[in-house]
This record gives sequence, C-alpha cells and structure tokens, in this order.
Amino acid sequence: MTAYDLIRPLLFRLDAETAHRLALPLLSQIARLPLAAPPACAPTRVMGLEFPNRLGLAAGLDKNGEAIDLWFSLGFGHVEIGTVTPRPQPGNPRPRLFRLPEARGIINRMGFNNHGMDALLNHVARARRPGILGINIGKNADTPIERATDDYLIGLTKAYVAADYITVNISSPNTKNLRDLQGGAALDLLLGRLKAEQTQLTDRHGKYTPIAIKIAPDLIDSQIDEMADLFRRHRIDAVIATNTTLARNGVEHLPHGAEAGGLSGAPVFTASTRVLAAFHTALANEIPLIGAGGVLCGADAQAKQEAGAALVQVYSGLIYRGPTLIRECMEALAVPPQKPS
Repeated sequence: MTAYDLIRPLLFRLDAETAHRLALPLLSQIARLPLAAPPACAPTRVMGLEFPNRLGLAAGLDKNGEAIDLWFSLGFGHVEIGTVTPRPQPGNPRPRLFRLPEARGIINRMGFNNHGMDALLNHVARARRPGILGINIGKNADTPIERATDDYLIGLTKAYVAADYITVNISSPNTKNLRDLQGGAALDLLLGRLKAEQTQLTDRHGKYTPIAIKIAPDLIDSQIDEMADLFRRHRIDAVIATNTTLARNGVEHLPHGAEAGGLSGAPVFTASTRVLAAFHTALANEIPLIGAGGVLCGADAQAKQEAGAALVQVYSGLIYRGPTLIRECMEALAVPPQKPS
C-alpha cells in the first residue's frame, strides 16, 4: 500500500473540489519521499520537441500552473497546464465536480475557472521545468463565440515564449457553444488565424512554438474526416484526442451519473480511443497524436500508443490511482507498440 492509498479515503470523504485543492500540498509531500528509480525511458521527438518520456499530465489538474515542479518530480515527461483564459474568471457555480467511484469516473462542469493568463505566466517563470511544458488556452465565458478567435490569439501571443507548445481547447463541453468551433468555416477561420499569428510570432521571437488542438470524443466519422483535412491543410503541429464526453453510457444509474458536464475517467476510454484511432487513419501519420481519456492502468496507456498516440496523458486516473499510475504507464510506454497483424 502506498502513501496515496492511505490518504485517498480521507480525500474522498470531502467534496471533490475541496479534495482537489487539498491534494496538491499532499502530493508535494509524497513527491519528497524516497521513491524507486523511474524506469529507463528513451526520449522521443514529437512536434520537433525532445520529450524525456512519452507520459504527460493532461490539462485541467493544474489550471493556474501552481505545481509545475511537483508534476515533473513525479516523473512526467511533459506537463500541460490550464485551461487558461485571457482574463481571470470564476467558472460555473459550485458544486461542479463529481466523482463516480463505482465507474472510476469524474464529471466536471468547471467552466474554465482560472486566475488568468498573467497569473499563470508568473508561476511558469518561477518553475524549474526539467521537461516539456504545454499551456492550454481557452476563451473567456463572456466573450461571444463569434469573437472566440480574438481570445485564442491573445492566449497564443502571451504564452508563446513561455510555452514549449500551446494547446487550443475547442472541445470543453462546459463553455457555451465552444464545441461549435470544431468544424466547418469556424474551425477553418480559427486555424488560419492561429497559424498566421504563429508565423509572425516565430519571426518576432526567433522561436517556433508548436500548436496542438484538443478535440472531443463525441465526434462522428464525417466530422473526423473534415477536421483531419483542415488540420492537414493548416499544418497543425499535433492533435490531442480527447477531452471529456457528454455521453453517459453505463453511468446513468450511478449517484451523480446524470449531472451536467464532461465525463472523464474509465467511462470515456473506449470512445476517446476510437476517435484517436480514427484520426490516426485519417491523418496517415502526417500529424502526431497525443492520446488522453480514461487511462487508469499501464495497459490503457499502451492501448493508446497502439491506436496511434505518440504521447499519452493522464488526469482522472491520477485521482483514483495516485503516483503509482505514473510509473506503471511509463513502464508500459517503454515497450514498443504491437503492430496489427
């Protein structure tokens, strides 16, 4: 039994958001304990960046970049902070975070609660960062969807120098109409303006910061094909598959199972991996993929890799498994993926 196994029952007696706030200092203490040496992992190059290993922390757990050094000390090769918006905002009313322990799932309707880009960048400036740091950007809730691109351009411009890569979150279900940006003319316009700004920022700063797009698991095949064509045409640097799901298959009967918001954890694994594999086929290795969604064990991480992920991210699994999950996934990802027979 690990230290986290002893602490978790106490945390689970608290409401989920309070436990989340208390967990960071507790994890910081655990990270100071003598740990077994991490498994030997060969670095991997993705988006033109050298990642120490293939495992990363997904956005959402550290919205304000307050614990960057902690996450790296636990062994992650990359850490993605945010989602951060140009201006601070409180997010949706509480309660807005719900555990589904029987399903090893979490429903959240946080609504991009964060302290704003300037506060996040102050935390980034103080971090040691021994691995790759991603900054996940979104739009403010009171910004009309027709002007969403303006917010993303502000985020891209402000985070450009500080980030190793920037993720554009257009797939959260908790900001009204945000998912409308995932297709058609709206996506074409957003990608075009982001890439144009990226070119200007590269010239200005002498640094190329890759752009990844984070997508939803609730996409049908025609949407995947359309998005893949746009990602290819605009030369997007990576795709993160996926965010949380609006589906409630298999959890409707559970306490809190019908709460509004995005469902993560084990219940989203099948859908997110299906979308990951579909993009792997549609993009034909032209754009690297990052697999996220429902990774609760090493076998799940390996399944993401076999579905086409160059990198894998965890979030909800860390809530249920603690730091043990990190080592387990790193060991699994050190094994080359099995090629389909």
